[in-house]
Amino acid sequence: MPQTLRAAVIGLGAMGTNHARVYAEIPGVELAAIADTDAARVEQVAHGRRARGFTDFRRMLDEERIDLLTVAVPTRAHFDVASQVIARGVPLLVEKPLAATIAEGEQLRDLAAAAGVAMTVGHIERFNPAVLELKRRVEAGELGRVVQVHARRVGPFPERVRDVGVVLDLAPHDIDVMRFILGSEVVRVQAETEQRINTEYEDMLAGLLRFQNGVVGVLDINWLTPTKIRELSVLGERGMFVVDYLARNLTFFENDHPRGQGADWAAHHLKGVSEGAVHLLEVEKREPLRVELEAFAAAVRNGTPPSVSPDDGIAAMAAAEALVRAARTGEHVTL
Repeated sequence: MPQTLRAAVIGLGAMGTNHARVYAEIPGVELAAIADTDAARVEQVAHGRRARGFTDFRRMLDEERIDLLTVAVPTRAHFDVASQVIARGVPLLVEKPLAATIAEGEQLRDLAAAAGVAMTVGHIERFNPAVLELKRRVEAGELGRVVQVHARRVGPFPERVRDVGVVLDLAPHDIDVMRFILGSEVVRVQAETEQRINTEYEDMLAGLLRFQNGVVGVLDINWLTPTKIRELSVLGERGMFVVDYLARNLTFFENDHPRGQGADWAAHHLKGVSEGAVHLLEVEKREPLRVELEAFAAAVRNGTPPSVSPDDGIAAMAAAEALVRAARTGEHVTL
């Protein structure tokens, strides 16, 4: 593996542009090339950088030596672009969702495995320093038994999105974080959706997830709220952690009632709940995208599996698609 990794980005929308920026900033990584069908966009993102710009990603792959790249094209094009990258043997990060359908995601996973090509999925929220600290504390038993996780991901309608609804666009973020924190899989879902903006897809989700370990997940997701909120709470016997994704803050609200009743922590039922101390915990304020791309580059350099596997991306897609079916039928859907 060369000392400096040559990175590329295919698709220069909002997310792809940020990937280009961060690759150019990471020590030991060089932004070598970018590609988009919009020539003006290519010129704009390439301005002031040494990266070569292309309007055809195939030509980019033919003419440039690339050690790793990001696929950030619209979801419906993920399979076509990613499969061609895999065929060239280039390690790739595919922005979530992995593909437009589970079948396409599984085929991409199998193609990458057969070719020995490292592939990861852009579940960026896993790399938020507040989420990483939350996972550490939950695994250390600081909450005792976890009973519920609740995600609120709401905000105005994004003009960039037209090929999927709010469930497939946003819910995989929180489904993946819940799986990551709990170390458990979704086994059953139910949901209600609404379509209030004049597009062909839903723009609001109220969803319930049951995890294999018994924890209940709640999803409040929409494109209808006139302010952007990104929040996750994890409730347990000893209190509640709350992550503010945007501020990268982690707060602990202590359950003061059972303090000092050591043996009672193992009991199935709480003895009670009362307000305790509130602790704003120290979290490193690093950009999640940079943490994610540094981890991807390190995996490529070291020849180790990326921390987010294709199966992680497929599991989040499967739960999101189950939520869409549950909303359509009005019934529980079992995974």
